[in-house]
Amino acid sequence: MKKKLIVLIFCGFCLVAFQIHNTIVFKEPLKWPKANYDFLKNPLSAQKIELGRALFYEPMLSRNNTISCASCHSQYTAFTHVDHDLSHGIDDRIGTRNSPALMNLAWHKVFMWDGAVNHLDVQALAPISHPDEMDEKIENVIIKLQKTKIYPNLFKNAFGDSLITGENTLKAISQFMLTLVSANSKYDSVMRKQTTFTLQEKNGYSLFKKNCSSCHKEPLFTNLEFENNGLPLDKDLKDVGRMKVTKNSKDSIKFKVPTLRNIEFSYPYMHDGRFKRLSDVLKHYTEKVQQGPSLSKQLLNPIVLTSNEKVDLIAFLLTLTDKEFIFNPKFSYPKKIFSTTPQE
Repeated sequence: MKKKLIVLIFCGFCLVAFQIHNTIVFKEPLKWPKANYDFLKNPLSAQKIELGRALFYEPMLSRNNTISCASCHSQYTAFTHVDHDLSHGIDDRIGTRNSPALMNLAWHKVFMWDGAVNHLDVQALAPISHPDEMDEKIENVIIKLQKTKIYPNLFKNAFGDSLITGENTLKAISQFMLTLVSANSKYDSVMRKQTTFTLQEKNGYSLFKKNCSSCHKEPLFTNLEFENNGLPLDKDLKDVGRMKVTKNSKDSIKFKVPTLRNIEFSYPYMHDGRFKRLSDVLKHYTEKVQQGPSLSKQLLNPIVLTSNEKVDLIAFLLTLTDKEFIFNPKFSYPKKIFSTTPQE
């Protein structure tokens, strides 16, 4: 079978993409677990990824054509936002949660802070239809896209048909998000024995494995589970997290454990963005964890860190920064697509 190596060799690490009869084969980074996403049901292709990238930056997904996925998920801040604690949507409406950072989504089984979405191929429908985010109907999105000069051609290239459908729109966005793989930080280079930690980073890594790794499991730096991390319930938002989905009181104030990858760029922290600095996060875990019936078992025993140990731990966390991911032009605004073809 003839194989053609294409440009989707991400960041020089071990995720390799081959194009075989227009289909891209997704390979996990070395020693990573197998991805959860079923690529047989939505085979990757360069054309679908290109379309998904355009749609990710397309404000026509919102009711008044002002908000795109990238509005809350900026590449340069690890595909989240940092200028406010809660997401801002259409008509300057304010949401109830901080936007999660988008990366390594092929390994996730459920999405959103509360796990309300169970498949990446439909995930984009949630913000599109949410009244405080894009406040639009997928039917209207299709009508708007169909009227442009750009998208019928992009859909034809991707799916073989210029007739735009909601299913293909969502699948294309999903394909772009699947390419957002971050696995080339200093930490990854150390694991590949290409470099070494400083003494401070090495000590921080030991502290991390002792105190944090049960929830922030390597190499994804999340266990993909829902945990109550001891935060008090916000009196204004009253967000009960996972319990909102399951209706089970045992899930009260449980939220999906976020990845720590690129945490240097993904502030503010927690589901509601209440902490602006990593030092604030560590102060919570060492001094302010609130006991409760649903508290994570990992936090039943207090975490004790000296001030120097906190500095060392943060030094290790900074090794999770993957600048090739954050500044990869393959993930940025598709200037070439939008500038060479008028939309209408």
